[in-house]
Amino acid sequence: MRGRRPPLSKDNAVDTIPEEDDPARTASHTNVGGVALRKKATGVRHWLLLDSMGQAQVVEAGKHTVMRRTGLPARDLRILDPILSYPSTVLGRERAIVINLEHIKAIITAHEVLLLNSKDPSVAPLVEELQRCIVRHHHATASQEGRANYFDTEWRNLYDLGEPQSKASTSREVTADRIHSLDSRDGLKLLQFEFIALEACLEAACSSLEKEARTLDEEAHPALDKLTTKINTLNLERVRQIKSRLVAITGRVQKVRDELEHLLDDDEDMAEMYLTDKMEQQQQLDNASVSEQAAVEQVLRSQMEDDDDDDERVAGMKANEGDIEQDQFVGGRDSRGTRTSNARSVINKHHDVEELEMLLEAYFVQIDGTLNKLSTLREYVDDTEDYINIMLDDKQNHLLQMGVMLSTATLIVGALVVMAGAFGMNITIELFNGDTPADKETGMRKFLFTVGGGTTGGIFLYVIAVAWYKNKWLLD
Repeated sequence: MRGRRPPLSKDNAVDTIPEEDDPARTASHTNVGGVALRKKATGVRHWLLLDSMGQAQVVEAGKHTVMRRTGLPARDLRILDPILSYPSTVLGRERAIVINLEHIKAIITAHEVLLLNSKDPSVAPLVEELQRCIVRHHHATASQEGRANYFDTEWRNLYDLGEPQSKASTSREVTADRIHSLDSRDGLKLLQFEFIALEACLEAACSSLEKEARTLDEEAHPALDKLTTKINTLNLERVRQIKSRLVAITGRVQKVRDELEHLLDDDEDMAEMYLTDKMEQQQQLDNASVSEQAAVEQVLRSQMEDDDDDDERVAGMKANEGDIEQDQFVGGRDSRGTRTSNARSVINKHHDVEELEMLLEAYFVQIDGTLNKLSTLREYVDDTEDYINIMLDDKQNHLLQMGVMLSTATLIVGALVVMAGAFGMNITIELFNGDTPADKETGMRKFLFTVGGGTTGGIFLYVIAVAWYKNKWLLD
């Protein structure tokens, strides 16, 4: 019998997002010998879902489900595909922000974060930091809303004796002014949810790269110093590996830096990341449309009730109602179109992106410092390589000089060998013809004089040759 699975914790619970309309997610069940086999659909992945309260749960979702939930096209989801190799990317879309930075692959909306490969040990610190930041943001938002409700109640009670027509609007204006003055007094302004999550992802990516760069720097300097002291195969191999890691890390840091620089240079891309503002503007637009529809229905209903007694007036009013309805319909349509265009223009206009720009600049400075540190290390490696090449060239020059000296000595010795070979030939000369001891002694003295003279002459010629080499700067 199959044992029951132990209950999962709240943070590790695995839920399945329903995908009735997703053909890629639909699983088929086949019975083979009484055993049900479930064919798992392709494209279904485990996502770590963090809501606006900091609660985490693991959900199974396919590509189409994520597209409907976040409003992202399929090409943006391919950026997060771990099989494909995409450069570091931060994209702002209508309802979500797509982040692909190093090991961080996430989708951020206005109220939740979807994190891929959450089981990766390198992502675990990011998950903890995200939860802490989101919980802290939730408490701060709840506290701010509580203070806003308090001021709204106080000012509403204060204006109860005022004019009823302007009471609601005045209360809202005063409440907004009080909240603004409260924020100004505290000197604190809460970041939006998407910026809290974006900041946590940027901090994790930049900190990870900075840590790798610092570790590499600590390993590189001793290895390079040891190579300058003793050049051998082991030290050369260590330096080669360090240089390969340096090139790889520099490329990764450069990609992140270029992406942040691209965002800072384009205000429209930064404006697209204000998801909360766009969601609130859309809600205001929807509320305005609903209120306008209700007002039109109210006017028509009141006019129809007033014209029930008189037929002529009814007929006349019917015509007037048709004109009024047409005018109101045209006016409402124009008004809705105006509001829609105004909302779009508000979203697409030059947005005040100072808040996001300051956030991105902080991490741009951090990643730029990491890149400068790697550039300094690269220069140190290049200087070490130049020094090693100079040392090798110097040794090669010494070897060449030794070769010149040995070649000269070989030439002199060769001349003596030629002379010895001449004397060793089987020819008759007067030096060896003496029969008396006196003649033999005289011949031996001449032989020794010839050998000694040849050797002395060879040494003299060698010294002359070395002096000439030094005079011509061929030898040190």
